[in-house]
Amino acid sequence: MLAGCGLGPGKEREGGASIQVTRDFGHSLVSDPARIARVHESDTVLRFLEKTHKVETAFGGGFVDSIDGVKGDKAGQRDWFYYVNGIEPSLGAADFGLSPGDRIQWDYRSWKSTMRVPAIVGAYPEPLLHGYRGRRLPVRLQCESEKSTACAEVTRRLSDEGVVAASAALESQAGKEAVRVLVGRWAALRGLRGAAALERGPKASGVFARFEQGGSALRLLDGDGNPVRLAPPGTGLVAATESEGSGIVWLVTGLDQAGVDRAATQLSEGSLRAAFAVAAEPGATVRLPIRGGGG
Repeated sequence: MLAGCGLGPGKEREGGASIQVTRDFGHSLVSDPARIARVHESDTVLRFLEKTHKVETAFGGGFVDSIDGVKGDKAGQRDWFYYVNGIEPSLGAADFGLSPGDRIQWDYRSWKSTMRVPAIVGAYPEPLLHGYRGRRLPVRLQCESEKSTACAEVTRRLSDEGVVAASAALESQAGKEAVRVLVGRWAALRGLRGAAALERGPKASGVFARFEQGGSALRLLDGDGNPVRLAPPGTGLVAATESEGSGIVWLVTGLDQAGVDRAATQLSEGSLRAAFAVAAEPGATVRLPIRGGGG
């Protein structure tokens, strides 16, 4: 734990923040998460990182080149990327101000398959609870069937975390500032705005799994985007993505209803902590991308 006095001067704000450093798409935890009890107005993501880890920067201090001795490798196409409440910012870490409730994750990963992974699930229940950049985001829960076991399970789990989610019809639209949580079989979700990218691979979606054959097959990928295997029937997927105009979309989906039900049970900090996405196979939960290749 860091001292409760915060990282720097400025007005103290109610609520703390946490930071963790991982490798290989969240598969390996470099160090235990560090926390501060209060956030100050002048605190930034970079200052928080520098207080908790050994950091080397480049380009005038605006680019993180090394954390705890692990340096970016341009030839090997591996580097450090960071997330705030599961969202990849467009700002540099030196310019991104901390807000109460923020969960920061730095990850050292391959960018051979894609430079950008716009959203991950590893900060759950963020950004559903505190939002992003100090502003709560409207949360829309859109289920294929509001009477389904999966919809009820997701509703309960969000409520237990203090997330206020408004129910809406599956086909209803939401502003790009809202976070949509889509629950249902992939065959029912695949045509929805913001979801279809999961059929085009990680370069389009940032998710290292790809639905194929009209939603009847789910192929799991490694960190270089290479196919590893087809998921068995009954597999569910919990993933997040973002596309222009659609805002952040969380997907609790699967090949069939058993898979959707299984995915719904993964909505917990323990199951999702630091993960980019998870495939809930019968008998096992697999973090994505599958280790091997760039992962």
